[in-house]
Amino acid sequence: MNKIKKMLCAACTLAMANIGLAQADSSNFAGPYLGISVSGYGMQLSGESMTSPTAGVYEHDTVTLGQVAPVQGFEAGYALPLGDAMLVDVGVAHFSGAAKMDFTNDQVVSGNEVGQLTPSPVSFTVDDLVSIYIAPTLVLSDTSSVYIKVALSEADVTVTGDLSAPANLSGTTWAMGTRTVLSSGIFLRTEAGYTDYNAIGAAGKGTNISADNTYTAEPTVAFGTVSR
Repeated sequence: MNKIKKMLCAACTLAMANIGLAQADSSNFAGPYLGISVSGYGMQLSGESMTSPTAGVYEHDTVTLGQVAPVQGFEAGYALPLGDAMLVDVGVAHFSGAAKMDFTNDQVVSGNEVGQLTPSPVSFTVDDLVSIYIAPTLVLSDTSSVYIKVALSEADVTVTGDLSAPANLSGTTWAMGTRTVLSSGIFLRTEAGYTDYNAIGAAGKGTNISADNTYTAEPTVAFGTVSR
């Protein structure tokens, strides 16, 4: 993650060094705006589990799961000009669409004969992503600009199966993008970045999955977005 942050800072510095090569007019980008977007979200869950003891010994496992999901959304914001060559863009974005992960725990006994194992399906779903962001923007010309974005992001988490519900996700988003004014006056924005969410945890409810079983994960989301 530190490498990505350094790359974003380096790209911003390079844009600042070259901004004098073009005529810049921040007023073309200033003011309120509304947009719709289509994104591709790739989610990775790096986690571990601790299962109930067998003969007094806990089983400890680590796992990494991945899921890619298309999402759509909308955003609203205001771009405040700071001179001819810079703006500060503040706004809020909401993305609908879900990333769902399914797995089966086959180390359970659920009312059958002693010693018989019965699969217990469990799924985690992440949806309704919301971000509140600020994006310092460098105007390169009358029709193009680049920006870096920092956002506070949240997402809902739902669980099906014999697991307790974890807390919703919250984290920090880092992104870099471009904003172009088309001849029609419509803005076109392209963006790429990632969100590093807080760790989440869940435990068995004791029906099909033992209450001694615990699961923790650290979600990370990488994304690409096109909006207008």
